[in-house]
Amino acid sequence: MTPAELVSVIRTIPDFPKPGIVFRDITTLIANGPALSATIAHLAALAGRIGVETIAAVEARGFIIGAALANQLCCGLIPLRKPGKLPVPTVGVDYSLEYGTARLELDPGMMRPGQRVLLVDDLIATGGTALAGLELLRGTGASVDHALFVVDLPDLGGADALRHAGVEVASLMSFPGH
Repeated sequence: MTPAELVSVIRTIPDFPKPGIVFRDITTLIANGPALSATIAHLAALAGRIGVETIAAVEARGFIIGAALANQLCCGLIPLRKPGKLPVPTVGVDYSLEYGTARLELDPGMMRPGQRVLLVDDLIATGGTALAGLELLRGTGASVDHALFVVDLPDLGGADALRHAGVEVASLMSFPGH
C-alpha cells in the first residue's frame, strides 16, 4: 500500500477528546495487517537513510510504531513514558498539549552521550509531546536530529517547531486542519 492509500485507513473522530478537535485515530491502521506492514516498511525506508543507533518512542501509540520499526532496523527501543511507569529513578519534562498538560519520563541509564536517536511517534500535532521528548533525550546527551511520524497535522505547526529545534521531520501522510 502506498502512503496515499494508507490515508483511507486512518479513522477520523470529530470532537475528541474535546469539542473542536478532530482526532486522527491510527488504531484502524494498526488493526489492518497489510496497512501496518506497509506503514512500517515505508518508515523503515526513511529511517534506513538516517543511520540511527536507537529509536525513542513516545507512549502509547508511538510504542507500537517504534517497536515494529526498531525490529525492522535491528536497533533498540527506548520508551518515553508517562509518569510513574518506570521502576527506576527517572528524569522528566513537563509540557503542554493542545488539550491539557502532560509529562514524559525516561530512565537516564538507557542513554549514553552522543547516542544517535530517532524520535518516533504516531502523530505530530502542535509538537508539544515531540518537543518534550527532544528536550528529554538531548538533556541526557543524546544526539537527536531526526523524527518520524505516521501522521502530520501541519496546520498545527508541530513539525515546523521541531525543524526550528534542528530536527529533520518526515511523515507518511498529512491531514489538513486539526
